[in-house]
Amino acid sequence: MQKFGKKKINSTEIIKTERLLLEPFSEKYLTQKYVDWLNDPEVVRFSEQRHRKHTFDSCKEYIDSFKGTANYIWAISVNDDDIGHIGNISIYVNTCDNTADIGILIGEKKLWGKGYGKEAWSAVCSHLINERGIRKITAGALATNIGMLRIMKKAGMIEDGRCIRHSLWEDQEVDVIHMAIFRET
Repeated sequence: MQKFGKKKINSTEIIKTERLLLEPFSEKYLTQKYVDWLNDPEVVRFSEQRHRKHTFDSCKEYIDSFKGTANYIWAISVNDDDIGHIGNISIYVNTCDNTADIGILIGEKKLWGKGYGKEAWSAVCSHLINERGIRKITAGALATNIGMLRIMKKAGMIEDGRCIRHSLWEDQEVDVIHMAIFRET
C-alpha cells in the first residue's frame, strides 16, 4: 500500500469507464508495441520522451521507478480484446501538498481523435479528487500541443501558469502551459 492523497492506494486498483479499463501497469504491458510507441517520432512529438531512445530495459527501469513511491502508472486498455493496450497515464504525487501531476500517452495512432485520451484523463482526475482526496491536479503541455490542451480544458482544467519560450520544439521556442483542476472545498 502506498500513501496517495489522504487515502492509500493498492497495487490492484482499477478504474473502469464506458470504453476503457485503467489498471496498474504490469509486466504484461511491457511489450515491443509499447517500446515502439516511445520510439515513434509522431507518437512522442510533443513529449519529453522525444529526446531519448527507448529499450525494454529503459522502459522497465521507468516502470520500476514507481515502486515504493506515492507515484503511480496505469495502463489504458480499450474494452475490446482485438485492440487492448492503447497507452498509459502516470501520476506524480506530492504528499506534502496533496497535489498530483499527471501525464498521458496514447500510443495507438489509429485511435487518436476518438476521445479515448479525454475519457481516461477525466476518469483519473475524478478518481484522484473524489476517491483519493487530492486537492489539486496539475499538468503541462507545449503550447503547440493543441490536442492535449483541448483534453485538459474539456476535463475542467484552467490555466495555472505559463513558462514563456521555455522549450525548443521543431526548431522553435514555445511556451509550456500549466493547467490545474481543484477539489471543491
